[in-house]
Amino acid sequence: MDRYSRMVAFLKVLLPLAALGLLSTVFLLSRNLNPTATIPFAEHEIAERLREKQITAPVFSGTTENGDEISVTAAEASPGTSGAPATARDLRASLLTPEGLRITLSSKSGTVDFTAKRATFGGNVEIATTTGYLLETALLNTSLDSIDANSPGQVTGDSPIGQLAAGNMTITSENDDGSLHMLFNNGVKLVYTPKQPER
Repeated sequence: MDRYSRMVAFLKVLLPLAALGLLSTVFLLSRNLNPTATIPFAEHEIAERLREKQITAPVFSGTTENGDEISVTAAEASPGTSGAPATARDLRASLLTPEGLRITLSSKSGTVDFTAKRATFGGNVEIATTTGYLLETALLNTSLDSIDANSPGQVTGDSPIGQLAAGNMTITSENDDGSLHMLFNNGVKLVYTPKQPER
């Protein structure tokens, strides 16, 4: 038997034995895993989620008869009952008109009533537009099938021409030309800030 044949015969025995040795070390060195330790929720959190039905990152979107795009999202929502609307946390909405004007609404909490097609933003409501408005209010009621929103309380913030404060505000497109209007009422105050000339 030549040297090459002896080498092949030797490797036929050695390689399977080496494979068995490696395989046995995998089982010997493996750790015992506790399946309950890998769950990323505490027991009370799991019980709470099972008791209170919750939806994570829900999305609602639609288009009005005038072609305005409306989308509503939330970090978390709980379905409503026959007598109460759905509640949401970190509620956000985006309204986009065919002309390209966008209004973004956001609040820490809110409710959504799909039957009445209404949403209510509450708690530090922020309103931003692509035309330069950045406003805050405590409560904002909006429609889900048209551009129709109103804040019954005080509105403050920045406008394209200065600081603005008003007793209430309405956002609507229900007018003769169908364009979007922001109406401020009840003691409107505007501190005009003239633009600095460009040098």
